[in-house]
Amino acid sequence: MDSTRIVATAVMALRIAYGVGLIAAPARLALRWLGPAGERAPAQVPLRGLGAREVVLHAGGLAAALRGAPLRPWLAASIAGDLTDIAATVGGRAQLPEGAAAATAIVAGSSALLSAGLAVAADS
Repeated sequence: MDSTRIVATAVMALRIAYGVGLIAAPARLALRWLGPAGERAPAQVPLRGLGAREVVLHAGGLAAALRGAPLRPWLAASIAGDLTDIAATVGGRAQLPEGAAAATAIVAGSSALLSAGLAVAADS
C-alpha cells in the first residue's frame, strides 16, 4: 500500500470514529459547535444523521483504500460534506455560540483541504 493510501486509510478511520461519536454522544461532540441547543433532542436528530453520513461515506472510502479501488470519488464526496457543513454553519451563525462558525470553517476547511490533497495525490 502506497503512502497516499495509508494516509487515506487513517483519515477515513478517524472520520468513521467521529461519526460513531456523533451517533453515540451528539450533545457532547457538538457543544462547542451548537452550544446548549445540542443537548436537546431536535438538534440531536440531525447530528446523528450527520454521524451516519460520516460512517457510511468514510467506510466506503476506507474499503476503497484497502482494496486498491479509486479514492477520488470518496474524497470528493467527503469534501462536499465538509463544504456543506461550513455553509450551513455560516448560514446559521447568528444563532450559534460566538466563534462556532469560524471554528467550523477552520476544522471542516482543514479536513476538506486534507482530502483535496489526498485526491490530488491519489492514483485513481
